[in-house]
Amino acid sequence: MKKRIIKLVISGLLLSSHLLPWHATADKTGAMPSGITAFSSNQAELLLVQSLLEINDGKLQQALSTIDQLLQAVPNFRLAHLVRGDLLMAFAQQSPKLDTTSDPALVDFREEAKVRIERHRASNYADRIPEPLWQMAPNQRYAIVVDAAKSRLYVYQNRDNQMQYLVDYYITMGKNGNEKFVEGDKRTPLGVYTAGQKMARKLPDFYGDAAYPLNYPNPLDRQQGKKGHGIWLHGTPKNVYSRPPRASDGCVVISNPDLQALVPVLQDGNTPFIIANDLAWITPDKASTAKLNTLKEQIEEWRKDWESQDTERYLSHYHNNFFSADADLQRWSTEKRRIQSARSKVNIGLSNLSLFRYPSSPETMVQVTFDQDYKSNVLENRMRKQQYWIWDKQRWKIMYEGPA
Repeated sequence: MKKRIIKLVISGLLLSSHLLPWHATADKTGAMPSGITAFSSNQAELLLVQSLLEINDGKLQQALSTIDQLLQAVPNFRLAHLVRGDLLMAFAQQSPKLDTTSDPALVDFREEAKVRIERHRASNYADRIPEPLWQMAPNQRYAIVVDAAKSRLYVYQNRDNQMQYLVDYYITMGKNGNEKFVEGDKRTPLGVYTAGQKMARKLPDFYGDAAYPLNYPNPLDRQQGKKGHGIWLHGTPKNVYSRPPRASDGCVVISNPDLQALVPVLQDGNTPFIIANDLAWITPDKASTAKLNTLKEQIEEWRKDWESQDTERYLSHYHNNFFSADADLQRWSTEKRRIQSARSKVNIGLSNLSLFRYPSSPETMVQVTFDQDYKSNVLENRMRKQQYWIWDKQRWKIMYEGPA
């Protein structure tokens, strides 16, 4: 019976001997801020994967015990119920449900099991950084990075200006994939966004314990003609622990316990939220690349040229396809020449600089955000500003500029 169970249950989950052993060390995390615990997500997942590996080893009674332990802690975990049902059917010499391929719901369960298993055979993420996470601002405590291809959400904390991995969670993405373009396409956008404050109004149970809106469409999305709205990070209905990897209408969906664990990360309403497809990972020593250093130098040159009121040098930093909320490069240049013709003395300071590579751009593009202090003899203000810088012909140029 052991070989039969391996064939019918495990082969449907695409688990084979070359995926073993299971690397429990992949779940090491840094010290958690108050409210975040690894148990909220990883313990349930660990028990699920453990039970599947026990099945793979023919330890069916032990697997049943593990699944029972999991369901006692998380009674609404539907995938765990299905695995338990398969085990009971195996004991009764019947074919497990997970071997059925004609039922779309069962295909979804297999996909969920697959991505959860793949997470736990992956290398340790604790000593690596998602490549788009170039630099967090000193005043940014946390950043969230999503790998759409892996159905995974990673949390990073800013510790002494160093990005440190905290924890990661299983998530659900759009049922038609990613790269949202039109209203109702049921796709999840790829890009750099901000998770806003928890929505105050009461939502239907479908959205779980809470919802945090993302600022889709952002300025780049709008410039590219992308439509739609209402992309949120939200939970699941009370009777559902998790949904399949591709099941939302475009939102990023996470289990309610995991969403509650993220409250300390999301509570300031200004958390960077990067959604990429099939993340690349780098070690911290490689995070400071030549392009990053060159970009920071170029930003400082832009600041100096603006402060000196050298209009033509200042405008040379802008790309031919530059856009703002209400101007292209020609209108922008005309207005800047008009303002700077007075040759007023200007002091400009930049602080709290963050740089995130834009994951869906075919060219190397970076979203740059900073606090800007502007002082002249006629105006003094402080604002949070955002730019998109693009690597063009071996030089960084500004593609967009506006308030953050």
